[in-house]
Amino acid sequence: MDIHIGEMIRQELKRQERSIAWLARKLECTRANIYDIFYRKNIDLFLLIRISKILQHNFIEELAEKVEEMGKWKDEI
Repeated sequence: MDIHIGEMIRQELKRQERSIAWLARKLECTRANIYDIFYRKNIDLFLLIRISKILQHNFIEELAEKVEEMGKWKDEI
């Protein structure tokens, strides 16, 4: 199971019935930048936090849950 953050963002945007232009305005970037984000498997943490706030969706928590489900994190420290 692969985790693809760009696809997660695209799906959440679609779920909220928001447009790419709307997200681009909120992020103060171009629509082309949004399409670039959708293709990214990984993303800068601060950009992810901004997107999470804009979409009011905690992608960081969702990612942590997906990683844990994959068994990539151990209970040992």
